Amino acid sequence: MKLSFSTSQIFHRAFALSFLFLVTISLSAQWIAPQEEEGGIPAYNSAPPPKGTKLPAILGKDQLWGEDAQHPYQTHAYELASRIPVVLHQQPCYCYCDRIGHNSLHSCFEGTHGARCSTCLKELYYSYVQHKKGKTAAQIRDGIIKGEWKQIDLQTAASIN
Repeated sequence: MKLSFSTSQIFHRAFALSFLFLVTISLSAQWIAPQEEEGGIPAYNSAPPPKGTKLPAILGKDQLWGEDAQHPYQTHAYELASRIPVVLHQQPCYCYCDRIGHNSLHSCFEGTHGARCSTCLKELYYSYVQHKKGKTAAQIRDGIIKGEWKQIDLQTAASIN
């Protein structure tokens, strides 16, 4: 069986395939490119919760085990998070977990996500250190947005009090 195509048919097929390829790349680009490069700031709350509003509880460090408690800095982070829940409520999280429903850095420590994510952990330790220095939640948020949290060394973070 011999197949023969005219030049016109080949051109139309090549054009159709090229068009389909470009459409596919265009539609998938939003999933390939990291949001951080887009300059988007992840979800956060710009103010403390209204008076009388109770934030969801931070997971207790005694509730962490296995992979979530392999390193001292993981469990220590939850201890510190429980000391500054309102500050964390007002911080974005640059692991972009707002894509999975989180609304601030606080959300990361309501479950085990924070223990497994170096971004969440570094932002938590950064927030805690800055809070101890007397910085406001807005000032801490500005530092997080600038990427200052990236300087935190998790290997030494467990000694932060």
